[in-house]
Amino acid sequence: MDFQIHGVCRLILTVCLISFASLSSALPSTSQPSNSSGAINSNSVLVALLDSHYTILSELVEKALLLQTLESAVGAHNITIFAPRNEALDRDLDPEFKRFLLEPRNLRSLQTLLMYHVIPTRIPADEWPTSDADHRTLSSDPIRLLPNQKIDLANVIHPNAIVRPDGVIHGIERLLIPRSVQEDFNRRRSLTSISAVLPEGAPEVDPRTNRLKKPAPVPAGAPPVLPVFYAMAPGPDLAPAPAPGPGGAHRWFDGESQVKDFIQTLLHYGGYNEMADILVNLTSLATEMGRLVSEGYVLTVLAPNDEAMSRLTTDQLSEPGAPEQIMYYHLVPEYQTEESMYNAVRRFGKISYDTLRVPHKVVAQEADGSVKFGHGEEAAYLFDPDIYTDGRISVQGIDKVLFPPEAAETSTVPVSPAERKVVAKPRRGKLLEVACKMLGAFGQDSLLTTCQ
Repeated sequence: MDFQIHGVCRLILTVCLISFASLSSALPSTSQPSNSSGAINSNSVLVALLDSHYTILSELVEKALLLQTLESAVGAHNITIFAPRNEALDRDLDPEFKRFLLEPRNLRSLQTLLMYHVIPTRIPADEWPTSDADHRTLSSDPIRLLPNQKIDLANVIHPNAIVRPDGVIHGIERLLIPRSVQEDFNRRRSLTSISAVLPEGAPEVDPRTNRLKKPAPVPAGAPPVLPVFYAMAPGPDLAPAPAPGPGGAHRWFDGESQVKDFIQTLLHYGGYNEMADILVNLTSLATEMGRLVSEGYVLTVLAPNDEAMSRLTTDQLSEPGAPEQIMYYHLVPEYQTEESMYNAVRRFGKISYDTLRVPHKVVAQEADGSVKFGHGEEAAYLFDPDIYTDGRISVQGIDKVLFPPEAAETSTVPVSPAERKVVAKPRRGKLLEVACKMLGAFGQDSLLTTCQ
């Protein structure tokens, strides 16, 4: 009987606790804001933005990896978002500037531009300032609100487009570009505009035939007609005077910064961490590449992804200098993009590119609408085109690690210890062997010591 009474009491107590918990959750809280935990509810302005008709802005926010940052901002305070219309981001934007924003290496510039459209204060249309007022944005760059619902050079065309308890969204007619992003774009454009072009003279006309004189053909393997610095020196209107490097040598470009930039791009792009680790930690190739680019050379990096690098065996990496030799075979001393390589293989069938692993070359050919490097099952396809292109360094992602033909054979065909001993044994030349036999036949024993 006592157990039944205690069971009934526990049941009544449980029902009371559940009822009290549900009642307390239904009552409004006055001590803490509803978003103090940082969780975003379905009535948030951020959720409304992702479900709104500002679809291109929503896609850019997701592409720039800003959802977590905006969630933290909404959880901390109210916000105001100035949302450009889709046409301003799709058709009215400069194609070159749009390409600059969408490149993976310019992720920070895209984040700065998007955060420039968010103010950590709730400013509805009826509270718009009547005089000029500067507000700090989430990008730390100030923005000026003008009377008559204007923002710097943009007009608010849809005030209070979306209103939520934790924020408001105003539709604007054009994209707002902070000064820092504009300077990054101008700096990048000035770098890519400098290209090593061999100067050519004006065409000459043969007075006898009234036709253009054709220059004499340069034989294969001949040295260049002009020194390489004729094609490397930028004009004074495109770049400042070159600063002297170590030892007083002139350095035409900042190769160290460009190499660091493309390695950071590999890390931001994802899937190429092993390649970046080998360049920076396991070898000194990053420093060597920086010196080459500083002296005016150009490079195309065929970068194997992490899945391809994971297939390398311990034997292939344990030999002295093996990581350097593998990477040297993936560095082409030319500037090639995905478009230029594909057009070349479509026109000529097969192209052999020099590599820094002299004298080995890598063969490229067209396959399945892409570029394939190598031969047979060991061939690699151009998997991620134009990961990084700045006019000096081009990075093209491939799906396999490339080896020279003879290196590929020795790395894939197992050799027994007996066969390895026979291969390593030096063999005298055939001519020397015949000469020793002739000396023995003529009795010239004093000269046979050369043959021993």
